[in-house]
Amino acid sequence: MDGQQEHCDIAIVGGGMVGALSAALLAPSGLSIRVIEAREPLAFATEQAPDLRVSAISATSVRLLQQAGAWSRICAMRAWPYQCLEAAELAGFYTRFHADELECEYLGYMVENRIIQLGLWQVLAECGNVQLDCPNGLSALQQNDAGAELTLTGGQRVQAKLVLACDGAESFTRQLAGIGVTAWDYSQHCMLISIEADDLESDTTWQQFSASGPRAFLPMGPTRGSLVWYDQKDRIKTLAALDNSALAEQVKAHFPPRMGNVTVLNKGSFALRRRHANQYVKGAVVLLGDAAHTINPLAGQGVNLGFKDVALLSELIHQGLEARLDFATPERLARYQRRRRPDNLLMQSAMDVCYHTFSNNFLPLKVLRNLGLKAAEHSGPLKKRVMKYAMGL
Repeated sequence: MDGQQEHCDIAIVGGGMVGALSAALLAPSGLSIRVIEAREPLAFATEQAPDLRVSAISATSVRLLQQAGAWSRICAMRAWPYQCLEAAELAGFYTRFHADELECEYLGYMVENRIIQLGLWQVLAECGNVQLDCPNGLSALQQNDAGAELTLTGGQRVQAKLVLACDGAESFTRQLAGIGVTAWDYSQHCMLISIEADDLESDTTWQQFSASGPRAFLPMGPTRGSLVWYDQKDRIKTLAALDNSALAEQVKAHFPPRMGNVTVLNKGSFALRRRHANQYVKGAVVLLGDAAHTINPLAGQGVNLGFKDVALLSELIHQGLEARLDFATPERLARYQRRRRPDNLLMQSAMDVCYHTFSNNFLPLKVLRNLGLKAAEHSGPLKKRVMKYAMGL
């Protein structure tokens, strides 16, 4: 490389779901956009088994993907709608949400993360003002009066007016920008188990609480699904060491008997951590998605919160351009932080309350939480408000 500096209006570090949606929603602005991503997603083939990494996409997120032009492409690969969500602990004490209560076709969709990314990349490939720079990565970042200069692992130097950090929970961009985080580990780890079974509720996702951690089911078609098993670190480590046949026996012993005969296809595990950036904006660097916040995956809201970040920032940038103003003024970026940080903090806190409420065997609390589930089932308008919030409506 000759070291010549290249230029773009917006550099997006990370081409996953959040980074790719950012580029797709900003592309109509006409700004020059460069998406820097280290790894190209594996191409889709119909015979592939579903991936372990799956997201519960809310109705609002579906609309954003439609706006970006990616939703039809995603559905042409695969996506599974669900109409019902259940949460329970003891038999007879549950809360059930159904799309019919809101006169909707669905509550949301289960979609593999890779499929969402692929659908968005198909859109970006058709945008003349978007450069997908892959494989490449960030090695250095220096802020200056014109924005920031990025030094890439491929040797290029790129001057951008605005840098969007969409490179995940361990965001290197965030670190280079000098933005700190408040973080802690939960006491549990999480295991994802891809299954095939002969009696699955393909329109229902459910969660069964227990003192050692929740067990959840995500529908992925008539005969396939994904199980989520929360438990202590050592217990998850022991489960991860089992072969698929032995793990299927553990699933049968510890999950509700509502799936029929289960065959384990794949498995993986990870630690549960909460992170929240101390600020979302510093100079020309803006954090979005997991780079700004990670949340307990208890209610599957992680990617939906990231998409809300994208929606607001895109709206603010478009407003600035339409008013023939600078799209990246400190005041405009500060509005993004003021509106998104409290909302994300509220959702993080709500998930923590739920997590701690159900992660113990304290009898009085156990009685109260089960009565609470039953009361929520019959709470009428309040229940509908909760449903609408979860769907992003």
